[in-house]
Amino acid sequence: MNKLSTETILKSAQNITDLWSYLSKTNKHIVMYGMGNGADKILSVCDMYNVEVEDFFASDGFVRGHQFHGKTVMSYSKIKEKYGAENIIVLLSFATSLPDVLENIYKISTECELYAPDVPVFGNTLFNTEFYESNIDQFLTVHDLFADKESRRIYKEIIAYKLTGDISHLSACQSSKDEAYRDILCADKISSYADLGAYNGDTIRELSGFAPNLKKIYAFEPDARNFRKLCEYYSSLSAPTFELEAHNIGAWSHDDTLFFDKSGNRNAGLLQNSSDFSDAINARGKKITEIQVNSLDNVLDGRGVDYIKYDVEGSEREALLGSHKTIQNYKPSLLVSLYHRSEDLFDLPLLLHKLNPNYKLYLRRMTYIPAWDINLYAVEK
Repeated sequence: MNKLSTETILKSAQNITDLWSYLSKTNKHIVMYGMGNGADKILSVCDMYNVEVEDFFASDGFVRGHQFHGKTVMSYSKIKEKYGAENIIVLLSFATSLPDVLENIYKISTECELYAPDVPVFGNTLFNTEFYESNIDQFLTVHDLFADKESRRIYKEIIAYKLTGDISHLSACQSSKDEAYRDILCADKISSYADLGAYNGDTIRELSGFAPNLKKIYAFEPDARNFRKLCEYYSSLSAPTFELEAHNIGAWSHDDTLFFDKSGNRNAGLLQNSSDFSDAINARGKKITEIQVNSLDNVLDGRGVDYIKYDVEGSEREALLGSHKTIQNYKPSLLVSLYHRSEDLFDLPLLLHKLNPNYKLYLRRMTYIPAWDINLYAVEK
């Protein structure tokens, strides 16, 4: 597949061949690297396009003669021996940010064609040529809202990756957390923080290293196991420099009770509609429970914060709507995750611009395959 030039992005989608169309026409043998839920999602799209995945392989340490979808999982060396590296297309089906795993993926990509298909973490809207073309006006609008050239460059690389699955577009737009915290968020000025999607406290630990004046944190985490780890982390601090107000709830637009996928990992999240619910049942069995949700505005009850992080596994739109009073009254700096749903790349920036047109918007993407950890930063002009 020819590498998609980012110069063609935001001009016209009519001449763009997306990954799925390319796979449906190739004469090469298609094999998959990895198993599990990610592989199942990719296979379901392959079925839609009549694309056959002929074999599966795993990293050497995970090859134990087991089967996946009726086929014995092989090693990469056995796959090359069977087909020849020049005759295969590898579809990567798992996510990683681990340096040694990333190194191995890029090594394989030098030996044969390798793609990391973009499938949404939540929802069923596929980021293909049809989707891109039907929303190109909104992509154009968002592109022009960004405050710097780097954000606009990253935006085009991400779109090019999502259409093609070509990981070279990801390696071309990796950002630094130091830059984000120090230069964009000016974290040394943050004294109060709302962590929506606090997980086990990992982002609190991260922010603490950049925010010496941090005094108060409001944390939302709906998953019971993650919430317990969050509280244990805070209790383990011998002399905490900040106060933690932790809530075992999900971030939403209002007070309610919703279904929740309690898988306990980073993909656990609120199930907003019937497609989310059926996906969770099919993929994860009986791991669905009810959970209390509420808006940040209700919990803060008029109190302000300097900074809000929204990483709420596909519920970012509702969480933003549920903090509109706080945004309007206190104008906190924001981090909004843009990678859970295909629509997030234009829907959330447009919503945020509507909530506060005076925000300067920046886009950065941390090291990950596929295009996860895409962060929209908003700071008051």
